Amino acid sequence: MNELVSIITPSYNTAKYITKTIESVKVQSYQNWEMIIVDDCSSDNTDEVVAKYLNDKRIKYIKNEKNSGAAVSRNRALRKAKGKWIAFLDSDDLWTADKLEKQIKFMEDNGYHFSYTNYEEIDESGNKTGVKVTGPKKVTKTGMHNYCWLGCLTVMYDAEKVGLLQIQDIKKNNDYAMWLKACKKADCFLLDEYLGQYRKGRKGSISTQGIKTMIGWHYKLWHEAEGKDAFMSLWYTGWNMVFGFYKKKRYVEKG
Repeated sequence: MNELVSIITPSYNTAKYITKTIESVKVQSYQNWEMIIVDDCSSDNTDEVVAKYLNDKRIKYIKNEKNSGAAVSRNRALRKAKGKWIAFLDSDDLWTADKLEKQIKFMEDNGYHFSYTNYEEIDESGNKTGVKVTGPKKVTKTGMHNYCWLGCLTVMYDAEKVGLLQIQDIKKNNDYAMWLKACKKADCFLLDEYLGQYRKGRKGSISTQGIKTMIGWHYKLWHEAEGKDAFMSLWYTGWNMVFGFYKKKRYVEKG
């Protein structure tokens, strides 16, 4: 267990949160990592906050020339990544200190190339909401088409198996677009432990949007990112909605 992990962190106006995000990486029990933060022209003081950490050579900070969205930022970070393992952590989310160590061991011990873990939700202030999210033990290509079961902050894959992923410039669901590409190379397996905290309810985040808006984003995912025709895009959008309700009933625990 000594291979490099590249951590992909898009950033936009998260100066209020990114300190704790970076600290949750720095305290990892597995220390062979690089954290690639791509800032999408933040208008807050993200630059100043991140600057305090740049004496750690494992942390790379890149700024987009213009505001371009999370898909472009993730693509750019992935092109810079040098690790065998690719992990994802948005700039307002958190990991437990043993997340990388446990997930890499899980994958190496079982010969897996693509995995995810459970996570808990926290509110804007970092307080636990009591919501815990898990998912299917194994997600195949078919299963991934049904729904995006994976929490972005929990995902890790083997870049030697999956390859360089680059996705279409869609503003939302771009993480789902990435998993749809990855699952063509490898099935995804669940490490059934709570190893991350997802910040829900932050102003402007996807979790604050209404159902009609989310339906539109799913249609764009299938039509623009996956290249499906209008009928099939509507079909998969409807299928996603059905399995979205199923996930809430089957895999979301509310304390």
